[in-house]
Amino acid sequence: MKVKEPLITQYGDKEVCIVDNGYMWLQHFPFGKNHSVTTMFDANGEIVQWYIDICLENGVEDGVPWMDDLFLDIVVLPSGEILLLDEDDLEQAYKNGTISKEKYDIALNEVKEIMSQLDNDEFRLMTLTQEHKRMLENELK
Repeated sequence: MKVKEPLITQYGDKEVCIVDNGYMWLQHFPFGKNHSVTTMFDANGEIVQWYIDICLENGVEDGVPWMDDLFLDIVVLPSGEILLLDEDDLEQAYKNGTISKEKYDIALNEVKEIMSQLDNDEFRLMTLTQEHKRMLENELK
Protein backbone atom coordinates (compact mmCIF):
# COMPACT_ATOMS: atom_id res chain seq x y z
CA MET A 1 0.00 0.00 0.00
CA LYS A 2 1.32 3.45 -0.91
CA VAL A 3 0.98 6.45 1.38
CA LYS A 4 -0.42 9.67 -0.07
CA GLU A 5 2.24 11.75 1.63
CA PRO A 6 4.85 11.27 4.35
CA LEU A 7 3.88 12.04 7.94
CA ILE A 8 6.41 14.32 9.59
CA THR A 9 6.45 14.91 13.35
CA GLN A 10 8.04 18.02 14.83
CA TYR A 11 10.04 17.74 18.08
CA GLY A 12 11.29 21.24 18.82
CA ASP A 13 13.46 22.13 15.83
CA LYS A 14 13.75 18.48 14.72
CA GLU A 15 11.58 16.96 12.02
CA VAL A 16 11.16 13.18 12.06
CA CYS A 17 9.39 11.27 9.30
CA ILE A 18 7.36 8.49 10.92
CA VAL A 19 5.25 7.29 7.97
CA ASP A 20 6.28 6.90 4.35
CA ASN A 21 6.36 4.21 1.68
CA GLY A 22 8.22 1.15 2.92
CA TYR A 23 8.08 2.19 6.59
CA MET A 24 7.11 -0.37 9.21
CA TRP A 25 5.82 -0.09 12.77
CA LEU A 26 6.38 -2.82 15.34
CA GLN A 27 4.26 -2.61 18.49
CA HIS A 28 4.79 -4.25 21.87
CA PHE A 29 1.99 -4.45 24.43
CA PRO A 30 3.63 -6.00 27.52
CA PHE A 31 1.18 -7.65 29.90
CA GLY A 32 1.19 -6.31 33.44
CA LYS A 33 2.99 -3.11 32.43
CA ASN A 34 1.74 0.45 32.22
CA HIS A 35 3.19 1.16 28.79
CA SER A 36 3.33 0.05 25.19
CA VAL A 37 6.14 0.62 22.71
CA THR A 38 5.90 1.39 19.01
CA THR A 39 9.16 1.14 17.08
CA MET A 40 9.11 2.91 13.73
CA PHE A 41 11.46 1.72 10.97
CA ASP A 42 12.23 3.54 7.74
CA ALA A 43 12.28 1.92 4.29
CA ASN A 44 15.90 0.82 4.88
CA GLY A 45 14.96 -0.97 8.11
CA GLU A 46 16.62 1.67 10.28
CA ILE A 47 14.89 2.75 13.48
CA VAL A 48 13.34 6.20 13.20
CA GLN A 49 12.10 6.36 16.81
CA TRP A 50 10.72 4.41 19.72
CA TYR A 51 7.38 5.81 20.91
CA ILE A 52 6.42 4.75 24.43
CA ASP A 53 2.78 5.28 25.38
CA ILE A 54 2.08 5.40 29.10
CA CYS A 55 -1.15 3.56 29.81
CA LEU A 56 -3.29 2.18 32.57
CA GLU A 57 -3.17 -1.32 31.10
CA ASN A 58 -2.70 -3.38 27.94
CA GLY A 59 -4.81 -6.26 26.77
CA VAL A 60 -5.94 -8.36 23.84
CA GLU A 61 -9.52 -8.74 22.66
CA ASP A 62 -10.40 -11.07 19.78
CA GLY A 63 -6.71 -11.25 18.88
CA VAL A 64 -6.34 -7.46 18.70
CA PRO A 65 -4.09 -5.71 21.24
CA TRP A 66 -5.36 -2.58 22.97
CA MET A 67 -4.21 -0.11 25.62
CA ASP A 68 -5.93 2.34 27.96
CA ASP A 69 -3.90 5.54 27.34
CA LEU A 70 -2.80 7.81 30.22
CA PHE A 71 -1.74 10.81 28.10
CA LEU A 72 2.03 10.82 28.73
CA ASP A 73 4.41 9.65 26.03
CA ILE A 74 8.16 9.20 25.78
CA VAL A 75 10.01 9.38 22.47
CA VAL A 76 13.51 7.98 22.14
CA LEU A 77 15.44 8.92 19.01
CA PRO A 78 18.30 6.80 17.62
CA SER A 79 20.66 9.63 18.65
CA GLY A 80 19.82 8.79 22.26
CA GLU A 81 17.74 11.92 22.74
CA ILE A 82 14.78 11.31 25.08
CA LEU A 83 11.66 13.48 24.92
CA LEU A 84 8.79 13.49 27.42
CA LEU A 85 5.57 14.53 25.68
CA ASP A 86 2.09 15.62 26.72
CA GLU A 87 2.75 16.52 30.36
CA ASP A 88 0.24 19.35 29.95
CA ASP A 89 -2.39 16.89 28.72
CA LEU A 90 -1.92 14.72 31.81
CA GLU A 91 -2.15 17.74 34.12
CA GLN A 92 -5.30 18.98 32.38
CA ALA A 93 -6.92 15.53 32.50
CA TYR A 94 -6.28 15.35 36.24
CA LYS A 95 -7.47 18.91 36.92
CA ASN A 96 -10.71 18.47 34.97
CA GLY A 97 -11.46 15.06 36.50
CA THR A 98 -10.93 12.98 33.36
CA ILE A 99 -8.51 10.81 35.33
CA SER A 100 -8.27 10.12 39.05
CA LYS A 101 -5.34 10.87 41.35
CA GLU A 102 -4.56 7.14 41.30
CA LYS A 103 -4.27 7.06 37.49
CA TYR A 104 -2.31 10.31 37.52
CA ASP A 105 0.16 8.77 39.96
CA ILE A 106 0.40 5.57 37.91
CA ALA A 107 1.35 7.63 34.84
CA LEU A 108 3.99 9.66 36.71
CA ASN A 109 5.46 6.59 38.40
CA GLU A 110 5.65 4.68 35.11
CA VAL A 111 7.46 7.59 33.43
CA LYS A 112 9.89 7.80 36.34
CA GLU A 113 10.63 4.07 36.14
CA ILE A 114 11.06 4.04 32.34
CA MET A 115 13.26 7.15 32.39
CA SER A 116 15.47 5.47 34.97
CA GLN A 117 15.68 2.33 32.83
CA LEU A 118 16.49 4.41 29.74
CA ASP A 119 19.22 6.29 31.60
CA ASN A 120 20.78 2.97 32.62
CA ASP A 121 20.29 1.21 29.24
CA GLU A 122 17.93 -1.26 30.94
CA PHE A 123 14.73 -0.72 28.94
CA ARG A 124 14.62 -4.20 27.42
CA LEU A 125 11.99 -3.67 24.73
CA MET A 126 14.31 -1.27 22.92
CA THR A 127 17.04 -3.88 22.75
CA LEU A 128 14.61 -6.52 21.48
CA THR A 129 13.08 -4.55 18.60
CA GLN A 130 15.56 -5.58 15.89
CA GLU A 131 15.36 -9.23 16.94
CA HIS A 132 11.54 -9.16 17.01
CA LYS A 133 11.47 -7.43 13.62
CA ARG A 134 13.63 -10.19 12.11
CA MET A 135 11.41 -12.88 13.67
CA LEU A 136 8.31 -11.23 12.23
CA GLU A 137 9.85 -10.82 8.77
CA ASN A 138 10.83 -14.52 8.76
CA GLU A 139 7.26 -15.50 9.65
CA LEU A 140 5.85 -13.34 6.85
CA LYS A 141 8.07 -14.88 4.16
